[in-house]
Amino acid sequence: MTTTGSGSTYDPPADPDRGAAPAAASARAAARGHGPPPRADRRVVLVTGASSGIGAATARRFAAGGWQLLLSGRDRRRLEETASGTSAVLLPADLAAPEGARLLAEAALRATGRIDVLVAGAGIGWAGPFLTMPHTDIDRVIFLDLNATLHLVREVLPAMVAAGRGRVVLVGSVAGAVGVREEAVYSAAKAGLAAFAEALRQELRGTGVGVTLVVPGPVETAFFARRGRPYHRTRPRPTPPARVAAAVWDAVSRARDDTYVPTWLTLPGRVRALTPRLYRRLLDRFG
Repeated sequence: MTTTGSGSTYDPPADPDRGAAPAAASARAAARGHGPPPRADRRVVLVTGASSGIGAATARRFAAGGWQLLLSGRDRRRLEETASGTSAVLLPADLAAPEGARLLAEAALRATGRIDVLVAGAGIGWAGPFLTMPHTDIDRVIFLDLNATLHLVREVLPAMVAAGRGRVVLVGSVAGAVGVREEAVYSAAKAGLAAFAEALRQELRGTGVGVTLVVPGPVETAFFARRGRPYHRTRPRPTPPARVAAAVWDAVSRARDDTYVPTWLTLPGRVRALTPRLYRRLLDRFG
């Protein structure tokens, strides 16, 4: 079976007809707050994929820390649920649209004047043999999981560099570190995101802007149900999204470059570097 599905990050519209609406019109819609007006003295975090899962949990963790929230996703109703009890500014946007990243960045900067942290978590998953994967789905996964993130970071970075401070948090996946069977394109996109994080980190040295790559294993979200294939492995066990959100918060607070959730997921990469043959034997067995 080959079906697309959302991870913790990218939510298709509840009404299929909404997907056909011009993305630019949605993105240009005035940003509306969900509580008191934003305060100029609060640090600002823009979270994409904030409709559910990791994105929603991350938004709540930053809200608990007193940050001003800018929340983006395609499903406004779910964004409102995430924003409940906060002064979040809701910025529904379709990052799959050609101008989606630019319009979102412009709306975010108009709303609060600055972005101190970008948590770029929007993406989509796909499961099934690569030989049966439609070309349209190859393009969609690569665009949403890699290209759209790069474009959004490109739009947000100038303001951070000009301010001399900020942090970009990229939500990767263990699939990008090990390569997961029947998730070849998803693995490739997340591996590209990891390489981008490392390269960008070097370019931004001395600017005051940092880059964090968060690498979770499977997470207890609707990702597997939406892609049409349940999670069947006994190891690693799925992690609650709140645990990933806590890792994001800790990484931002401590200015960490990389964080793995759970931490033992650093082992596969080490085994691969030290003993590639053993690594591939283990991969052949456990996938």
